[in-house]
Amino acid sequence: MVDLHSTIHLDREACLRIERAQHREWFEVDGLGGFASSTVHLCPTRRYHGLLTGYLPSGGKRHMFLARLEEELIVEGRAFPISTCRYPGTYHPEGWTAIESFELDPHPCWTYRVGLATLRREILVPRGHKAVLIRWTLGGERTGINLRVRPLFAVRGLDELQHENVDLNTRAQRTGSGVDYQAYGGLPTTHLVWSLEKPAYAADPLWYRQVEYTCDIARGYGGHEDQFAPGRFDLSLEPGMSVTLAASFDAPIEDPAQLFEHEVSRRRTARTSGLLGLLEEAGEKFMYKDSAGRPGILAGFPWFEEWGRDTFIALPGLTLSRGDLDGCKAVLAGALPFLRGGLLPNIYGPDVASSHYGSADAALWFSRAARLYIKAGGDTHFIRAELQPALVSIAEAYLEGSDLGLRVDSEGLLFAGSEGLNATWMDAQYGGEPVTPRAGAPVELNALWYALLGTLEELHEGTAMRSEACAWRRQADKTSEAFLQRFWLPKEGYLADVWDGECSDSTLRPNQIVAAALDLSPLSMGKRTDVVAAVKSVLLTPKGLRTLDPRDERYIGRYQGDARSRDLAYHQGTVWPWLLGMFTEASLRVLPMNSVHVRSLTETLGGFEAHLSEYGLGSIAEVFDGDPPHRPAGCPAQAWSVAEVLRSLVLLKEHGPCEF
Repeated sequence: MVDLHSTIHLDREACLRIERAQHREWFEVDGLGGFASSTVHLCPTRRYHGLLTGYLPSGGKRHMFLARLEEELIVEGRAFPISTCRYPGTYHPEGWTAIESFELDPHPCWTYRVGLATLRREILVPRGHKAVLIRWTLGGERTGINLRVRPLFAVRGLDELQHENVDLNTRAQRTGSGVDYQAYGGLPTTHLVWSLEKPAYAADPLWYRQVEYTCDIARGYGGHEDQFAPGRFDLSLEPGMSVTLAASFDAPIEDPAQLFEHEVSRRRTARTSGLLGLLEEAGEKFMYKDSAGRPGILAGFPWFEEWGRDTFIALPGLTLSRGDLDGCKAVLAGALPFLRGGLLPNIYGPDVASSHYGSADAALWFSRAARLYIKAGGDTHFIRAELQPALVSIAEAYLEGSDLGLRVDSEGLLFAGSEGLNATWMDAQYGGEPVTPRAGAPVELNALWYALLGTLEELHEGTAMRSEACAWRRQADKTSEAFLQRFWLPKEGYLADVWDGECSDSTLRPNQIVAAALDLSPLSMGKRTDVVAAVKSVLLTPKGLRTLDPRDERYIGRYQGDARSRDLAYHQGTVWPWLLGMFTEASLRVLPMNSVHVRSLTETLGGFEAHLSEYGLGSIAEVFDGDPPHRPAGCPAQAWSVAEVLRSLVLLKEHGPCEF
């Protein structure tokens, strides 16, 4: 059940369906690239589930530190577990049986009942700190209760697995309010600090073997890990009493209880209600700053990092839709140093040395985000001094040609890719071969290319560079003429997906919706209308657009299984929510607000309310099955999914009376 005015709430009945609950995941983020994540029962199902993760101070990839906790309430010498873990063939301990409820309010909160006592556990990650805070509060009237907490560590790269080994340090060092633990030399120390002075601690080194990650196994990966516990804490609780534990690997948290209250207060001040409010909260989680302080966008949780293409598709929805022009400007400005020869790499972020292009369109999506920033009334000086030269360099780079098969042909169309390289967002490969071959002139790249040329004309118009404006207009007119000649399919009434230089690929795919959505487009109003109708007729689902016509023999309706099975389905029928942003924008350009189609679209977007409590809690999945009932899959929390659904809701609200 979702209460849109306050929280996402799962009652006891929902929580006791443990196999279903194991597919509901929550995320808490630090705004620095680190996060805490697990399932409703704090029972990990992926190697990425853990309480303390983040980038090392020295840079490089993210690491896991504190994996989870084993917790028990000790009542008259009898232990009652409230934690849960999966091992081959069993759950142990079975703390999930004592749960009363789970909610996001907006941080994860659990309530357990043991006899006459209740225990509330809350977990949050304070923004700007490489830390996690866990608070327990005892309710009821039962006295003489102890809380026993055993921290378990998996100290390794985020996408790796830890196994029992002799190199791991088995001893933690006592501090005044907790312990310090450094598992391996050369890696940071994890600081465990309690809100109590000198909590009872007993060294009790144990390996917990064969923790099982069921989701990893289902995805065709290794799914068993050994975790290590150096000891345990025992704390005496009285009714109404709260204790807070802070775990960090940057610096110790001096006052865990105060920091907890400060973070709760910050979030309450920032909260809004309704579906829009929940998506705004979800969107904020993807915004982060790297170790140098550069603002960026993480593509998704728990495994994606920062990708150029994803960043600029998501940026308008995550910032401009909330009226945050400064946030949009900061990300655009942060990308400018990465322009190389006028182009942007597809990947950039903490590990800059590994950045590579891999994408022909990252710079085009940057250009589109820049245009939306300009139209929203962005900083004029920044536009003239920074953005305009950057957009010129991008256009000139495409005209000159580069790797990835990038070139503008004599007709003015932009070509990219090759037989062995997919350079667009439909980039899945298997066995070194593209699953969705799109070498040639892809339709969405050319729509974005035309919009960039038109933007450059506008930026130079009315300035001393009148001749430059005319030159960009001539290039845009040339591209427009070729676009209509090569992509428009009169018989089918929609756009080809790719022009390879000799013939058109008439496969009905959603990429054409970009041409119908952009305000600067070669398409007439009539052709835009036809594209919307064609896409709606077979590709539109309640969760986004299919990537292939279900009538096509290549169509795969389920996104599941190992890497091979998933890659083969990725862009061959799988539904992508981010495409709803383009579909909504295109629809609003050609249809009256009171049309049946637009009312139906409003209902579709409102339907994401239920999704917020079924997979990545409070967020939107990367993909959904092409076949009904459109099961969520892929990354549980995806930036461009949230961003474009949020942008769609704002567009609808701006065009008429919509309540979200």
